Amino acid sequence: MPEQFDFVSIKKKANVHFNGTSISHILVLKDGTKKTVGVILPSEQPLTFQTYIAERIEIISGQCQVQIGNGSEIRIYSSGEWFVIPANSQFKIQSTEIVDYICHFD
Repeated sequence: MPEQFDFVSIKKKANVHFNGTSISHILVLKDGTKKTVGVILPSEQPLTFQTYIAERIEIISGQCQVQIGNGSEIRIYSSGEWFVIPANSQFKIQSTEIVDYICHFD
């Protein structure tokens, strides 16, 4: 993955979820592709996100526990790793440290 995105527009208003535990900004690339760049702060409970289109979450720094869909499997993802969430699904994410991420809308 590239270290930066060139020629992008950034939406000024932040997406703030779960009382500020998850904060992101939307990037629009030159070709119209959208991504979000954000952080997830440590939380005592997992944060549950709904998906409407498929998403690929790339972990830039930190470590988190993720449960995709309604399954019971919880996996740990760290810097340099990524996971995919299908369209019309959900995922739960939790961390004890700050997690920087990029969400690629596939």
